[in-house]
Amino acid sequence: MILCCGEALIDMIPTETTQGHEAFVPHSGGAVFNTAIALGRLGRDVSLLSGVSTDLFGVQLQAALAESQVGQGYLLRSGRPTTLAFVKLENGHAKYAFYDENTAGRMLDASALPVVGDEVSALFFGGISLACEPCADTYASLLAQAGADRAVMVDPNIRPGFAPDEARYRNRLMAMLAQADIVKVSDEDLDWIIPKGEGLEEKAAALQAHGPAVVLVTRGAEGATGILPDGGQVTVPAERATVVDTVGAGDTFNAGVLARLDALGLLRKSALRTMTAEPLEQALAFGAKVAAITVARAGANPPWARDL
Repeated sequence: MILCCGEALIDMIPTETTQGHEAFVPHSGGAVFNTAIALGRLGRDVSLLSGVSTDLFGVQLQAALAESQVGQGYLLRSGRPTTLAFVKLENGHAKYAFYDENTAGRMLDASALPVVGDEVSALFFGGISLACEPCADTYASLLAQAGADRAVMVDPNIRPGFAPDEARYRNRLMAMLAQADIVKVSDEDLDWIIPKGEGLEEKAAALQAHGPAVVLVTRGAEGATGILPDGGQVTVPAERATVVDTVGAGDTFNAGVLARLDALGLLRKSALRTMTAEPLEQALAFGAKVAAITVARAGANPPWARDL
């Protein structure tokens, strides 16, 4: 089982009413939630570990997980409210205004963490959960407790604006990246993580030297590059698509990569540490394919296996 660890929230997506006014419609979302949903739809054995409210939005999130065949045994319920992310679309690209104070996801405490069972073979971390305290410390603690013998993928999705103490954020994040087997970053993420250096290859190599066996760098319409454990590279183009919006694109890409590696039997720490070019290229290409379907739809709506 792949255990996705991080936020589940409500994306408030702008929609025009029949009277011509702009309104916001609640869609289940969150970076890690989206990755879990995509994995479930792609037929993988997946569960979500997250702080989820008992309010009406929390009920909506649980229903969405059930519909997409995502396990809920690791959900941690509380009466705190659900995080809301109001989305503004500009030329198809999403900008967010988050309402996250005192929420069920953000206030997740390490003392509430369950024991991760032997059925879990891989862990995925990412999203704003790695920046917002106290939950960021909780997920760092979870990785330290459960990551040593399991495959670990991290998508830091850098959000320095969520962390009032940037030094704490950077130190915690770099410690988590050092424990990962796969790290996926955008080119902007990479510039923040490794501010010194002259180009993508040099910075990706510096990140890899920090600990992860495989580094994936996404560059939007220019495709994605994977840095192998031996320093070799594979690059795949982006799939052509008519972009409706980019909400959930990177999250679905992550799911595609994880799903293909899992299907190939390579989502294991030992296999990732000796990864070769062909299976990584397959995983990147599959990630690009499923992400292209998501960007052609409104909101974070990953494809089912039958859609492929």
